[in-house]
Amino acid sequence: MSGKHLHCAVNINDEEGTRRVLQAGNVKVDVPDKLSFTPLMVAAQKGFTRLVNILVNHGADVNHKNGSGKDSLMLACFAGHLDVVKYLRKFGASWESRDKGGSTAMHWAADGGHLNVIDYMLRDGCKVDVKDNISLWTPLMRVSAVTGNADVASLLVKAGADVNMRDKDGKTPLMVAVLNNHEELVQLLSEKGADHQVKNEVQ
Repeated sequence: MSGKHLHCAVNINDEEGTRRVLQAGNVKVDVPDKLSFTPLMVAAQKGFTRLVNILVNHGADVNHKNGSGKDSLMLACFAGHLDVVKYLRKFGASWESRDKGGSTAMHWAADGGHLNVIDYMLRDGCKVDVKDNISLWTPLMRVSAVTGNADVASLLVKAGADVNMRDKDGKTPLMVAVLNNHEELVQLLSEKGADHQVKNEVQ
């Protein structure tokens, strides 16, 4: 039995195959694949809750990070697997963890756009206005720049996200939403107190 056997079993949601490899005792539960994903990361990303349980019960590290610094919680939040998110939190996964760009699980959840996951995260105490290390983007700024999802933005603002927070270039979420033609988001941010008079410090 090898790490390849374990990853093959996890990828196809083969619970018995996963148990068989782990019980053989000669494969580390956190063995990475070619992309530096552990079996737990794969199961979390795919939403295989029962496999997540099996792997954690065999000692999988819920806070292990891949090559880009992402952990299983970030992957589950992005993919929208609420049951997995709750399970990982129960076993010690941290909202404070950051990837190599400084993004947290909330940044990745905002990108994923799954409202039920974001709502749970907010109720569980996940910070809403944390900035990444590269552009100093908050999750709300990520919405303005990437998806334009007004429903996600509304949840974040309701939880206290600062609509006038600036990134490293002096841009606000409203400016970025305008630049990306996210019309519904522009309207929402305007209604929630975004300052139209703020000047872009790049100019």
